[in-house]
Amino acid sequence: MMDLVEHYDPSKYERPSVTIDVVVFSLVADDLKALLVKRKSPPFSEMWAIPGAFVRLDESLAAAATRALVEETGVEDVYTEQLYTFGDPNRDPRTRVITVAYFALVPYDAVRHAPGRETSETAWFSMFDLPPLAFDHHEILEYALTRLRYKLEYTAVGFQLLPDMFTLTELQKAYEIILQEKLDKRNFRRKILSAAILEETGQKRQEGEGRPAMLYKYREDAVAEVKTRRLFP
Repeated sequence: MMDLVEHYDPSKYERPSVTIDVVVFSLVADDLKALLVKRKSPPFSEMWAIPGAFVRLDESLAAAATRALVEETGVEDVYTEQLYTFGDPNRDPRTRVITVAYFALVPYDAVRHAPGRETSETAWFSMFDLPPLAFDHHEILEYALTRLRYKLEYTAVGFQLLPDMFTLTELQKAYEIILQEKLDKRNFRRKILSAAILEETGQKRQEGEGRPAMLYKYREDAVAEVKTRRLFP
């Protein structure tokens, strides 16, 4: 094995660059929004883009994703998950660049807007009303939305977009925003409660003129995927 390594000549092979891009979703004012940054430099200067960075030779992909979030948006200590690899040869006009996309789900108030060296501004945009984007970032965002919808239907991933405690009405609203469809109230409550991923907190909140609504939270072990059944049609 050592002999093979000693005789390996990396100059014989082309070496594409590798980047990571991190889609950051949040629920804001009855809308699903994505956090974008405005680029300072070419290519696509002054255009909005997904936060990202080139991967250093001495860091893992996950570490690069964490670094990019901190450097370009100020977001720290959030759940991230690898999404997909995008490798169209023409996706970046500078050179051959392969990007590994991640996505993060954060509460709106968790973001400390802090543009980095390569960005001049950060802002939230509705996923359903995006500005023109750099590179193939519109494609990446659409793929991330599809994945989020899938995970929302099969897992307890929604807890990362909600406060620690919430009513069933608030939870249903979050699902409807992301899925972009109206859900039957009785059917939603029956399915979400039978999934056994929520627990009552013993506290209530006044909603409208009716009786106070029970506050729920996700069970600590509810992060695991619900692999045996689909929660919603």
